[in-house]
Amino acid sequence: MKRRLIWLLLTLCAATSIASAITPVTRLHAYKVEGDAIAHPLAGLSGDAARGASLVQQRHKSLCVLCHAGPFPDPHLQGTIAPDLTGVGARLSAGQLRLRIVNMKRLNPDSIMPVYFEIIADSQEVRVAETWRDRPILTAQEIEDLVAYLQTLR
Repeated sequence: MKRRLIWLLLTLCAATSIASAITPVTRLHAYKVEGDAIAHPLAGLSGDAARGASLVQQRHKSLCVLCHAGPFPDPHLQGTIAPDLTGVGARLSAGQLRLRIVNMKRLNPDSIMPVYFEIIADSQEVRVAETWRDRPILTAQEIEDLVAYLQTLR
């Protein structure tokens, strides 16, 4: 179990930096955090729940199922170190989900959840893989698709 957790953390580090809370970041589109939410869709986009359902299961793109379990196929491949997403649409508003996906570190600086919608500057303290330099892990559209899908989980 300990070896699996170490492997999982190393995988997350490869995709994004856990240290992003102390590293300079750039926002791609302006958004306003109100309390514990980003009330308005990023870039005025609307999400597509079907695309979000597909994206949540992409282990190498969204990384969601590496840490989260939920009503998704292949439960034996789902993570258990983050909250189960079953019923998350009944517990959290679209705005609350949006902020958690964009940057969970705004709510919990110690979270190991990646910062999905900011560009992490490459520096001596933090090395960003070439694949991820100058771009976020997810686009505004992908985040809105995830929000739309997660809202269906009631």
